[in-house]
Amino acid sequence: MKNNVHDRSSTDNSWEQTLIVGRNPVIEALKADKLIDTIYVNSQATGSVTLICRLAAEKGVLVKQVNEVKLNNMAKGASHQGVIAVGACGEYVSPERLLEIAREKNEDPFIIICDEIEDPHNLGAIIRTAEACGAHGVIIPKRRSASLTQTVFKTSAGAASWLPVARVSNLAATVDMLKKNGVWIYGTDGKGESYDSVKLDGAIGLVIGSEGFGMSRLMKEKCDFLLSLPMLGRITSLNASVAAGIFMYEAVRQRKKQKVSD
Repeated sequence: MKNNVHDRSSTDNSWEQTLIVGRNPVIEALKADKLIDTIYVNSQATGSVTLICRLAAEKGVLVKQVNEVKLNNMAKGASHQGVIAVGACGEYVSPERLLEIAREKNEDPFIIICDEIEDPHNLGAIIRTAEACGAHGVIIPKRRSASLTQTVFKTSAGAASWLPVARVSNLAATVDMLKKNGVWIYGTDGKGESYDSVKLDGAIGLVIGSEGFGMSRLMKEKCDFLLSLPMLGRITSLNASVAAGIFMYEAVRQRKKQKVSD
């Protein structure tokens, strides 16, 4: 009999995590409050899969409906019974906790908001820079986003172990909550104001758009300001994590300058 827990270290970085394979193992993992990032279920499955989906909803675990081919590729021959859970490499916090951390440090909130960053290498690099910049945390959406996988941990050079990450089901509502708590939201967009001409030394949330499409329309509407970088060559955009690093360190520069003047 094959073991129901697997560590994948293949060249497919999407599955470099602990897999919990099969219905009963997944049910028990949910009941035991194991760290689970995502549960993949066969869209045609019935029976105890309904219980798994209900338990996942109660515990805030993302469930994705996939086909049998996807599950077979993930299971690598193990009997998955239409269900595979992917273990999380780290715990998530609430977005409110990020504000509490800033208050505990007696600092203005400095929060990075990732709007559908799907490449785990980009997310890891953003987390690494955010931690180095003294940000209080990163917020990611549950859907259409990379999560705390081993690839993210590795790319972050360990920063993901130190910097709190909040994973939310509604990014727009979370931004509204931040704004109600005095946080100004800055988006990154080619049509925005030059990044070095805008005040970034207060309570800020910096939105980094997705690799291919930038910020979503709704997120752009939620922003108080839009920032841009000068593009002097033939290429009209930068890698998301590179651009994020430039914006973050401009905020660091201004915040340090403000501390000196205070």
